Amino acid sequence: MAINNVSSGSNSFFLDQIQRKQDDNLEKLASGKKVNKAADAAAAQQIIERLSSESNAYQQSIRNAYDGISLSQVADGALQGINDDAQRIRELTQQAGSGILTDADRQAIQSEISGLQQNIQDTINNTEFNGQSLFTQDSEFSFQVGSGAGQSRSVNTSDLSSDLNAVFNIDVTVAGGVDSALQTLDDAISTIGEQRGDLGATQNAFQSSINNLSTTNENVQAARSRLQDTDFAQATADKAANDILSQSTSAVAVQARQSEQSVLSLLS
Repeated sequence: MAINNVSSGSNSFFLDQIQRKQDDNLEKLASGKKVNKAADAAAAQQIIERLSSESNAYQQSIRNAYDGISLSQVADGALQGINDDAQRIRELTQQAGSGILTDADRQAIQSEISGLQQNIQDTINNTEFNGQSLFTQDSEFSFQVGSGAGQSRSVNTSDLSSDLNAVFNIDVTVAGGVDSALQTLDDAISTIGEQRGDLGATQNAFQSSINNLSTTNENVQAARSRLQDTDFAQATADKAANDILSQSTSAVAVQARQSEQSVLSLLS
């Protein structure tokens, strides 16, 4: 005689269902993500991937903006050195205008001026950023600081050898050299000051972009986290509930088997 234990089959089905839920729950707890594959939530997975792409773009834009600030700082540091040399040349030129100086005195002053002129030229020739010269030609360095087309900022530098050419020709030993040199130096110092002002404004603009990008990226990451990250309190509670349910179902299954054996024993 055969006894069909429908209850036993149902219990087995429920245990399989519970185990699948437990496996899924354990995966969420282990990975820290409630969406680990498209099968978990296809729509959510697509949104998560899009938000991840946006976040990556914002992070790269922030790095680009910091590169722009670094380049600006290198350029500004070089201009500060050039400005200091130009200011010293102006001081020496003013000194050379004293009527009590001899030709030898002016020649000594000119020797120091020549050394400063060479310093300026060396700074122009040797100032580079990532192997690219900053002041040997008019240049525009563009940095993408947004996730879309057209969202860029630029650092502009000029050909200082050309801009400051008159400074290199200053000679206080010749007649009338002092007067023309003072005007040349005033113009040069003004040019350098304008370029430093532009670089300062550019650095501030990059920093503003970084602040805005950081805020936007934090919001994007928070949105992604809400979709993706495991709620550990909920997942832990679900695991405990499934453990209890699994134990209860197993106990029912054991009791059913014992009842079946008792019936068979009575019938035998």
